[in-house]
Amino acid sequence: MCELLAMSSQFPATVNLSLQVLAEHGGHSAPYADGWGIAYYDDYDIVRVRDARPAWQNPWVDFIEQEGFPSRLVLAQIRRASQGSPAIKNTQPFCRELGGRVHTFAHNGDMPEVSRSIAPLPNSYRPIGDTDSETAFCSLLERLRPTWLAGVPDFGARLQIVSEFAIALRQFGNANFIYSDGDFLFAHSDKRVRYDSDAPTPGLTWLCRTCEGQTERVEGPGLSIHSPQQRVAIVASVPLTDEPWQPLT
Repeated sequence: MCELLAMSSQFPATVNLSLQVLAEHGGHSAPYADGWGIAYYDDYDIVRVRDARPAWQNPWVDFIEQEGFPSRLVLAQIRRASQGSPAIKNTQPFCRELGGRVHTFAHNGDMPEVSRSIAPLPNSYRPIGDTDSETAFCSLLERLRPTWLAGVPDFGARLQIVSEFAIALRQFGNANFIYSDGDFLFAHSDKRVRYDSDAPTPGLTWLCRTCEGQTERVEGPGLSIHSPQQRVAIVASVPLTDEPWQPLT
């Protein structure tokens, strides 16, 4: 299992993965020590940083904290490997080009049968690494490809394809994922089993904030958002602040 974090905002904001607690989960206070990555959208391209080493006390995390990288769309993951070795090729978020823009995906869960069973199987898109998550992403892109090659689809068409994909994915295991096409952030919550408990918990939690007329700063473990006159939606595997996060059902 892994932990996911994503943000969608009205104006560019910074999500500083100094990770303190979130990065501590990457090999210190929790065993998510098999790599981590983060993608910041800049128009329809991304700035992406990934490392197969633990996030805890990682120099790239310090660099991200210092640079900030303001963005309207951010997707991140810290990894505990269930399939595939700790390696860059298996480190999320994954990204591919489709329709002249970068599409980005990260998944949390274990789906050992997905590579043999999910349809449509990768054709135009094939996994580079060894994870079930990347196979699932390639399958999503195959579903999206005909619509995107015909032009930029409207939101309803995109949502229908992603929803049908989520329904199919749930058959194979925990299907918590975040995905973006550069316009929208899609988040799907299934169920999640913590490393320290066998009890299923909500796959994702979410928080929305509106900051009117003054500079607001959201602070919490692994998260810092500077957001003047801002509307922000944040999705994470576990709540990152003391605010009233809600389960994404």
